[in-house]
Amino acid sequence: MTPMPDHSHILFNKSPLQLRSIGARGGRAYGRNLRARRALPASTPPPALAPGDAPLPTTAHSIALLDARFPWLRSAEKPRRRPCL
Repeated sequence: MTPMPDHSHILFNKSPLQLRSIGARGGRAYGRNLRARRALPASTPPPALAPGDAPLPTTAHSIALLDARFPWLRSAEKPRRRPCL
């Protein structure tokens, strides 16, 4: 079994040396970005709510408020059943 021929220089109209140079540039950029990410301080988790803080509204509570304010849109997210013929 013979290995597949390398047609990358045909596909991109570049010589193998040019393709190697382009790949090296990508590798250097990847390494530079990786070092920059590692140099950033570690992100800390958001602080927990203090006992006196009001809890955030739940999804169900928000839906109930919207249904009370816009009654004509109640259950608009549910698909309508088509009548059987």
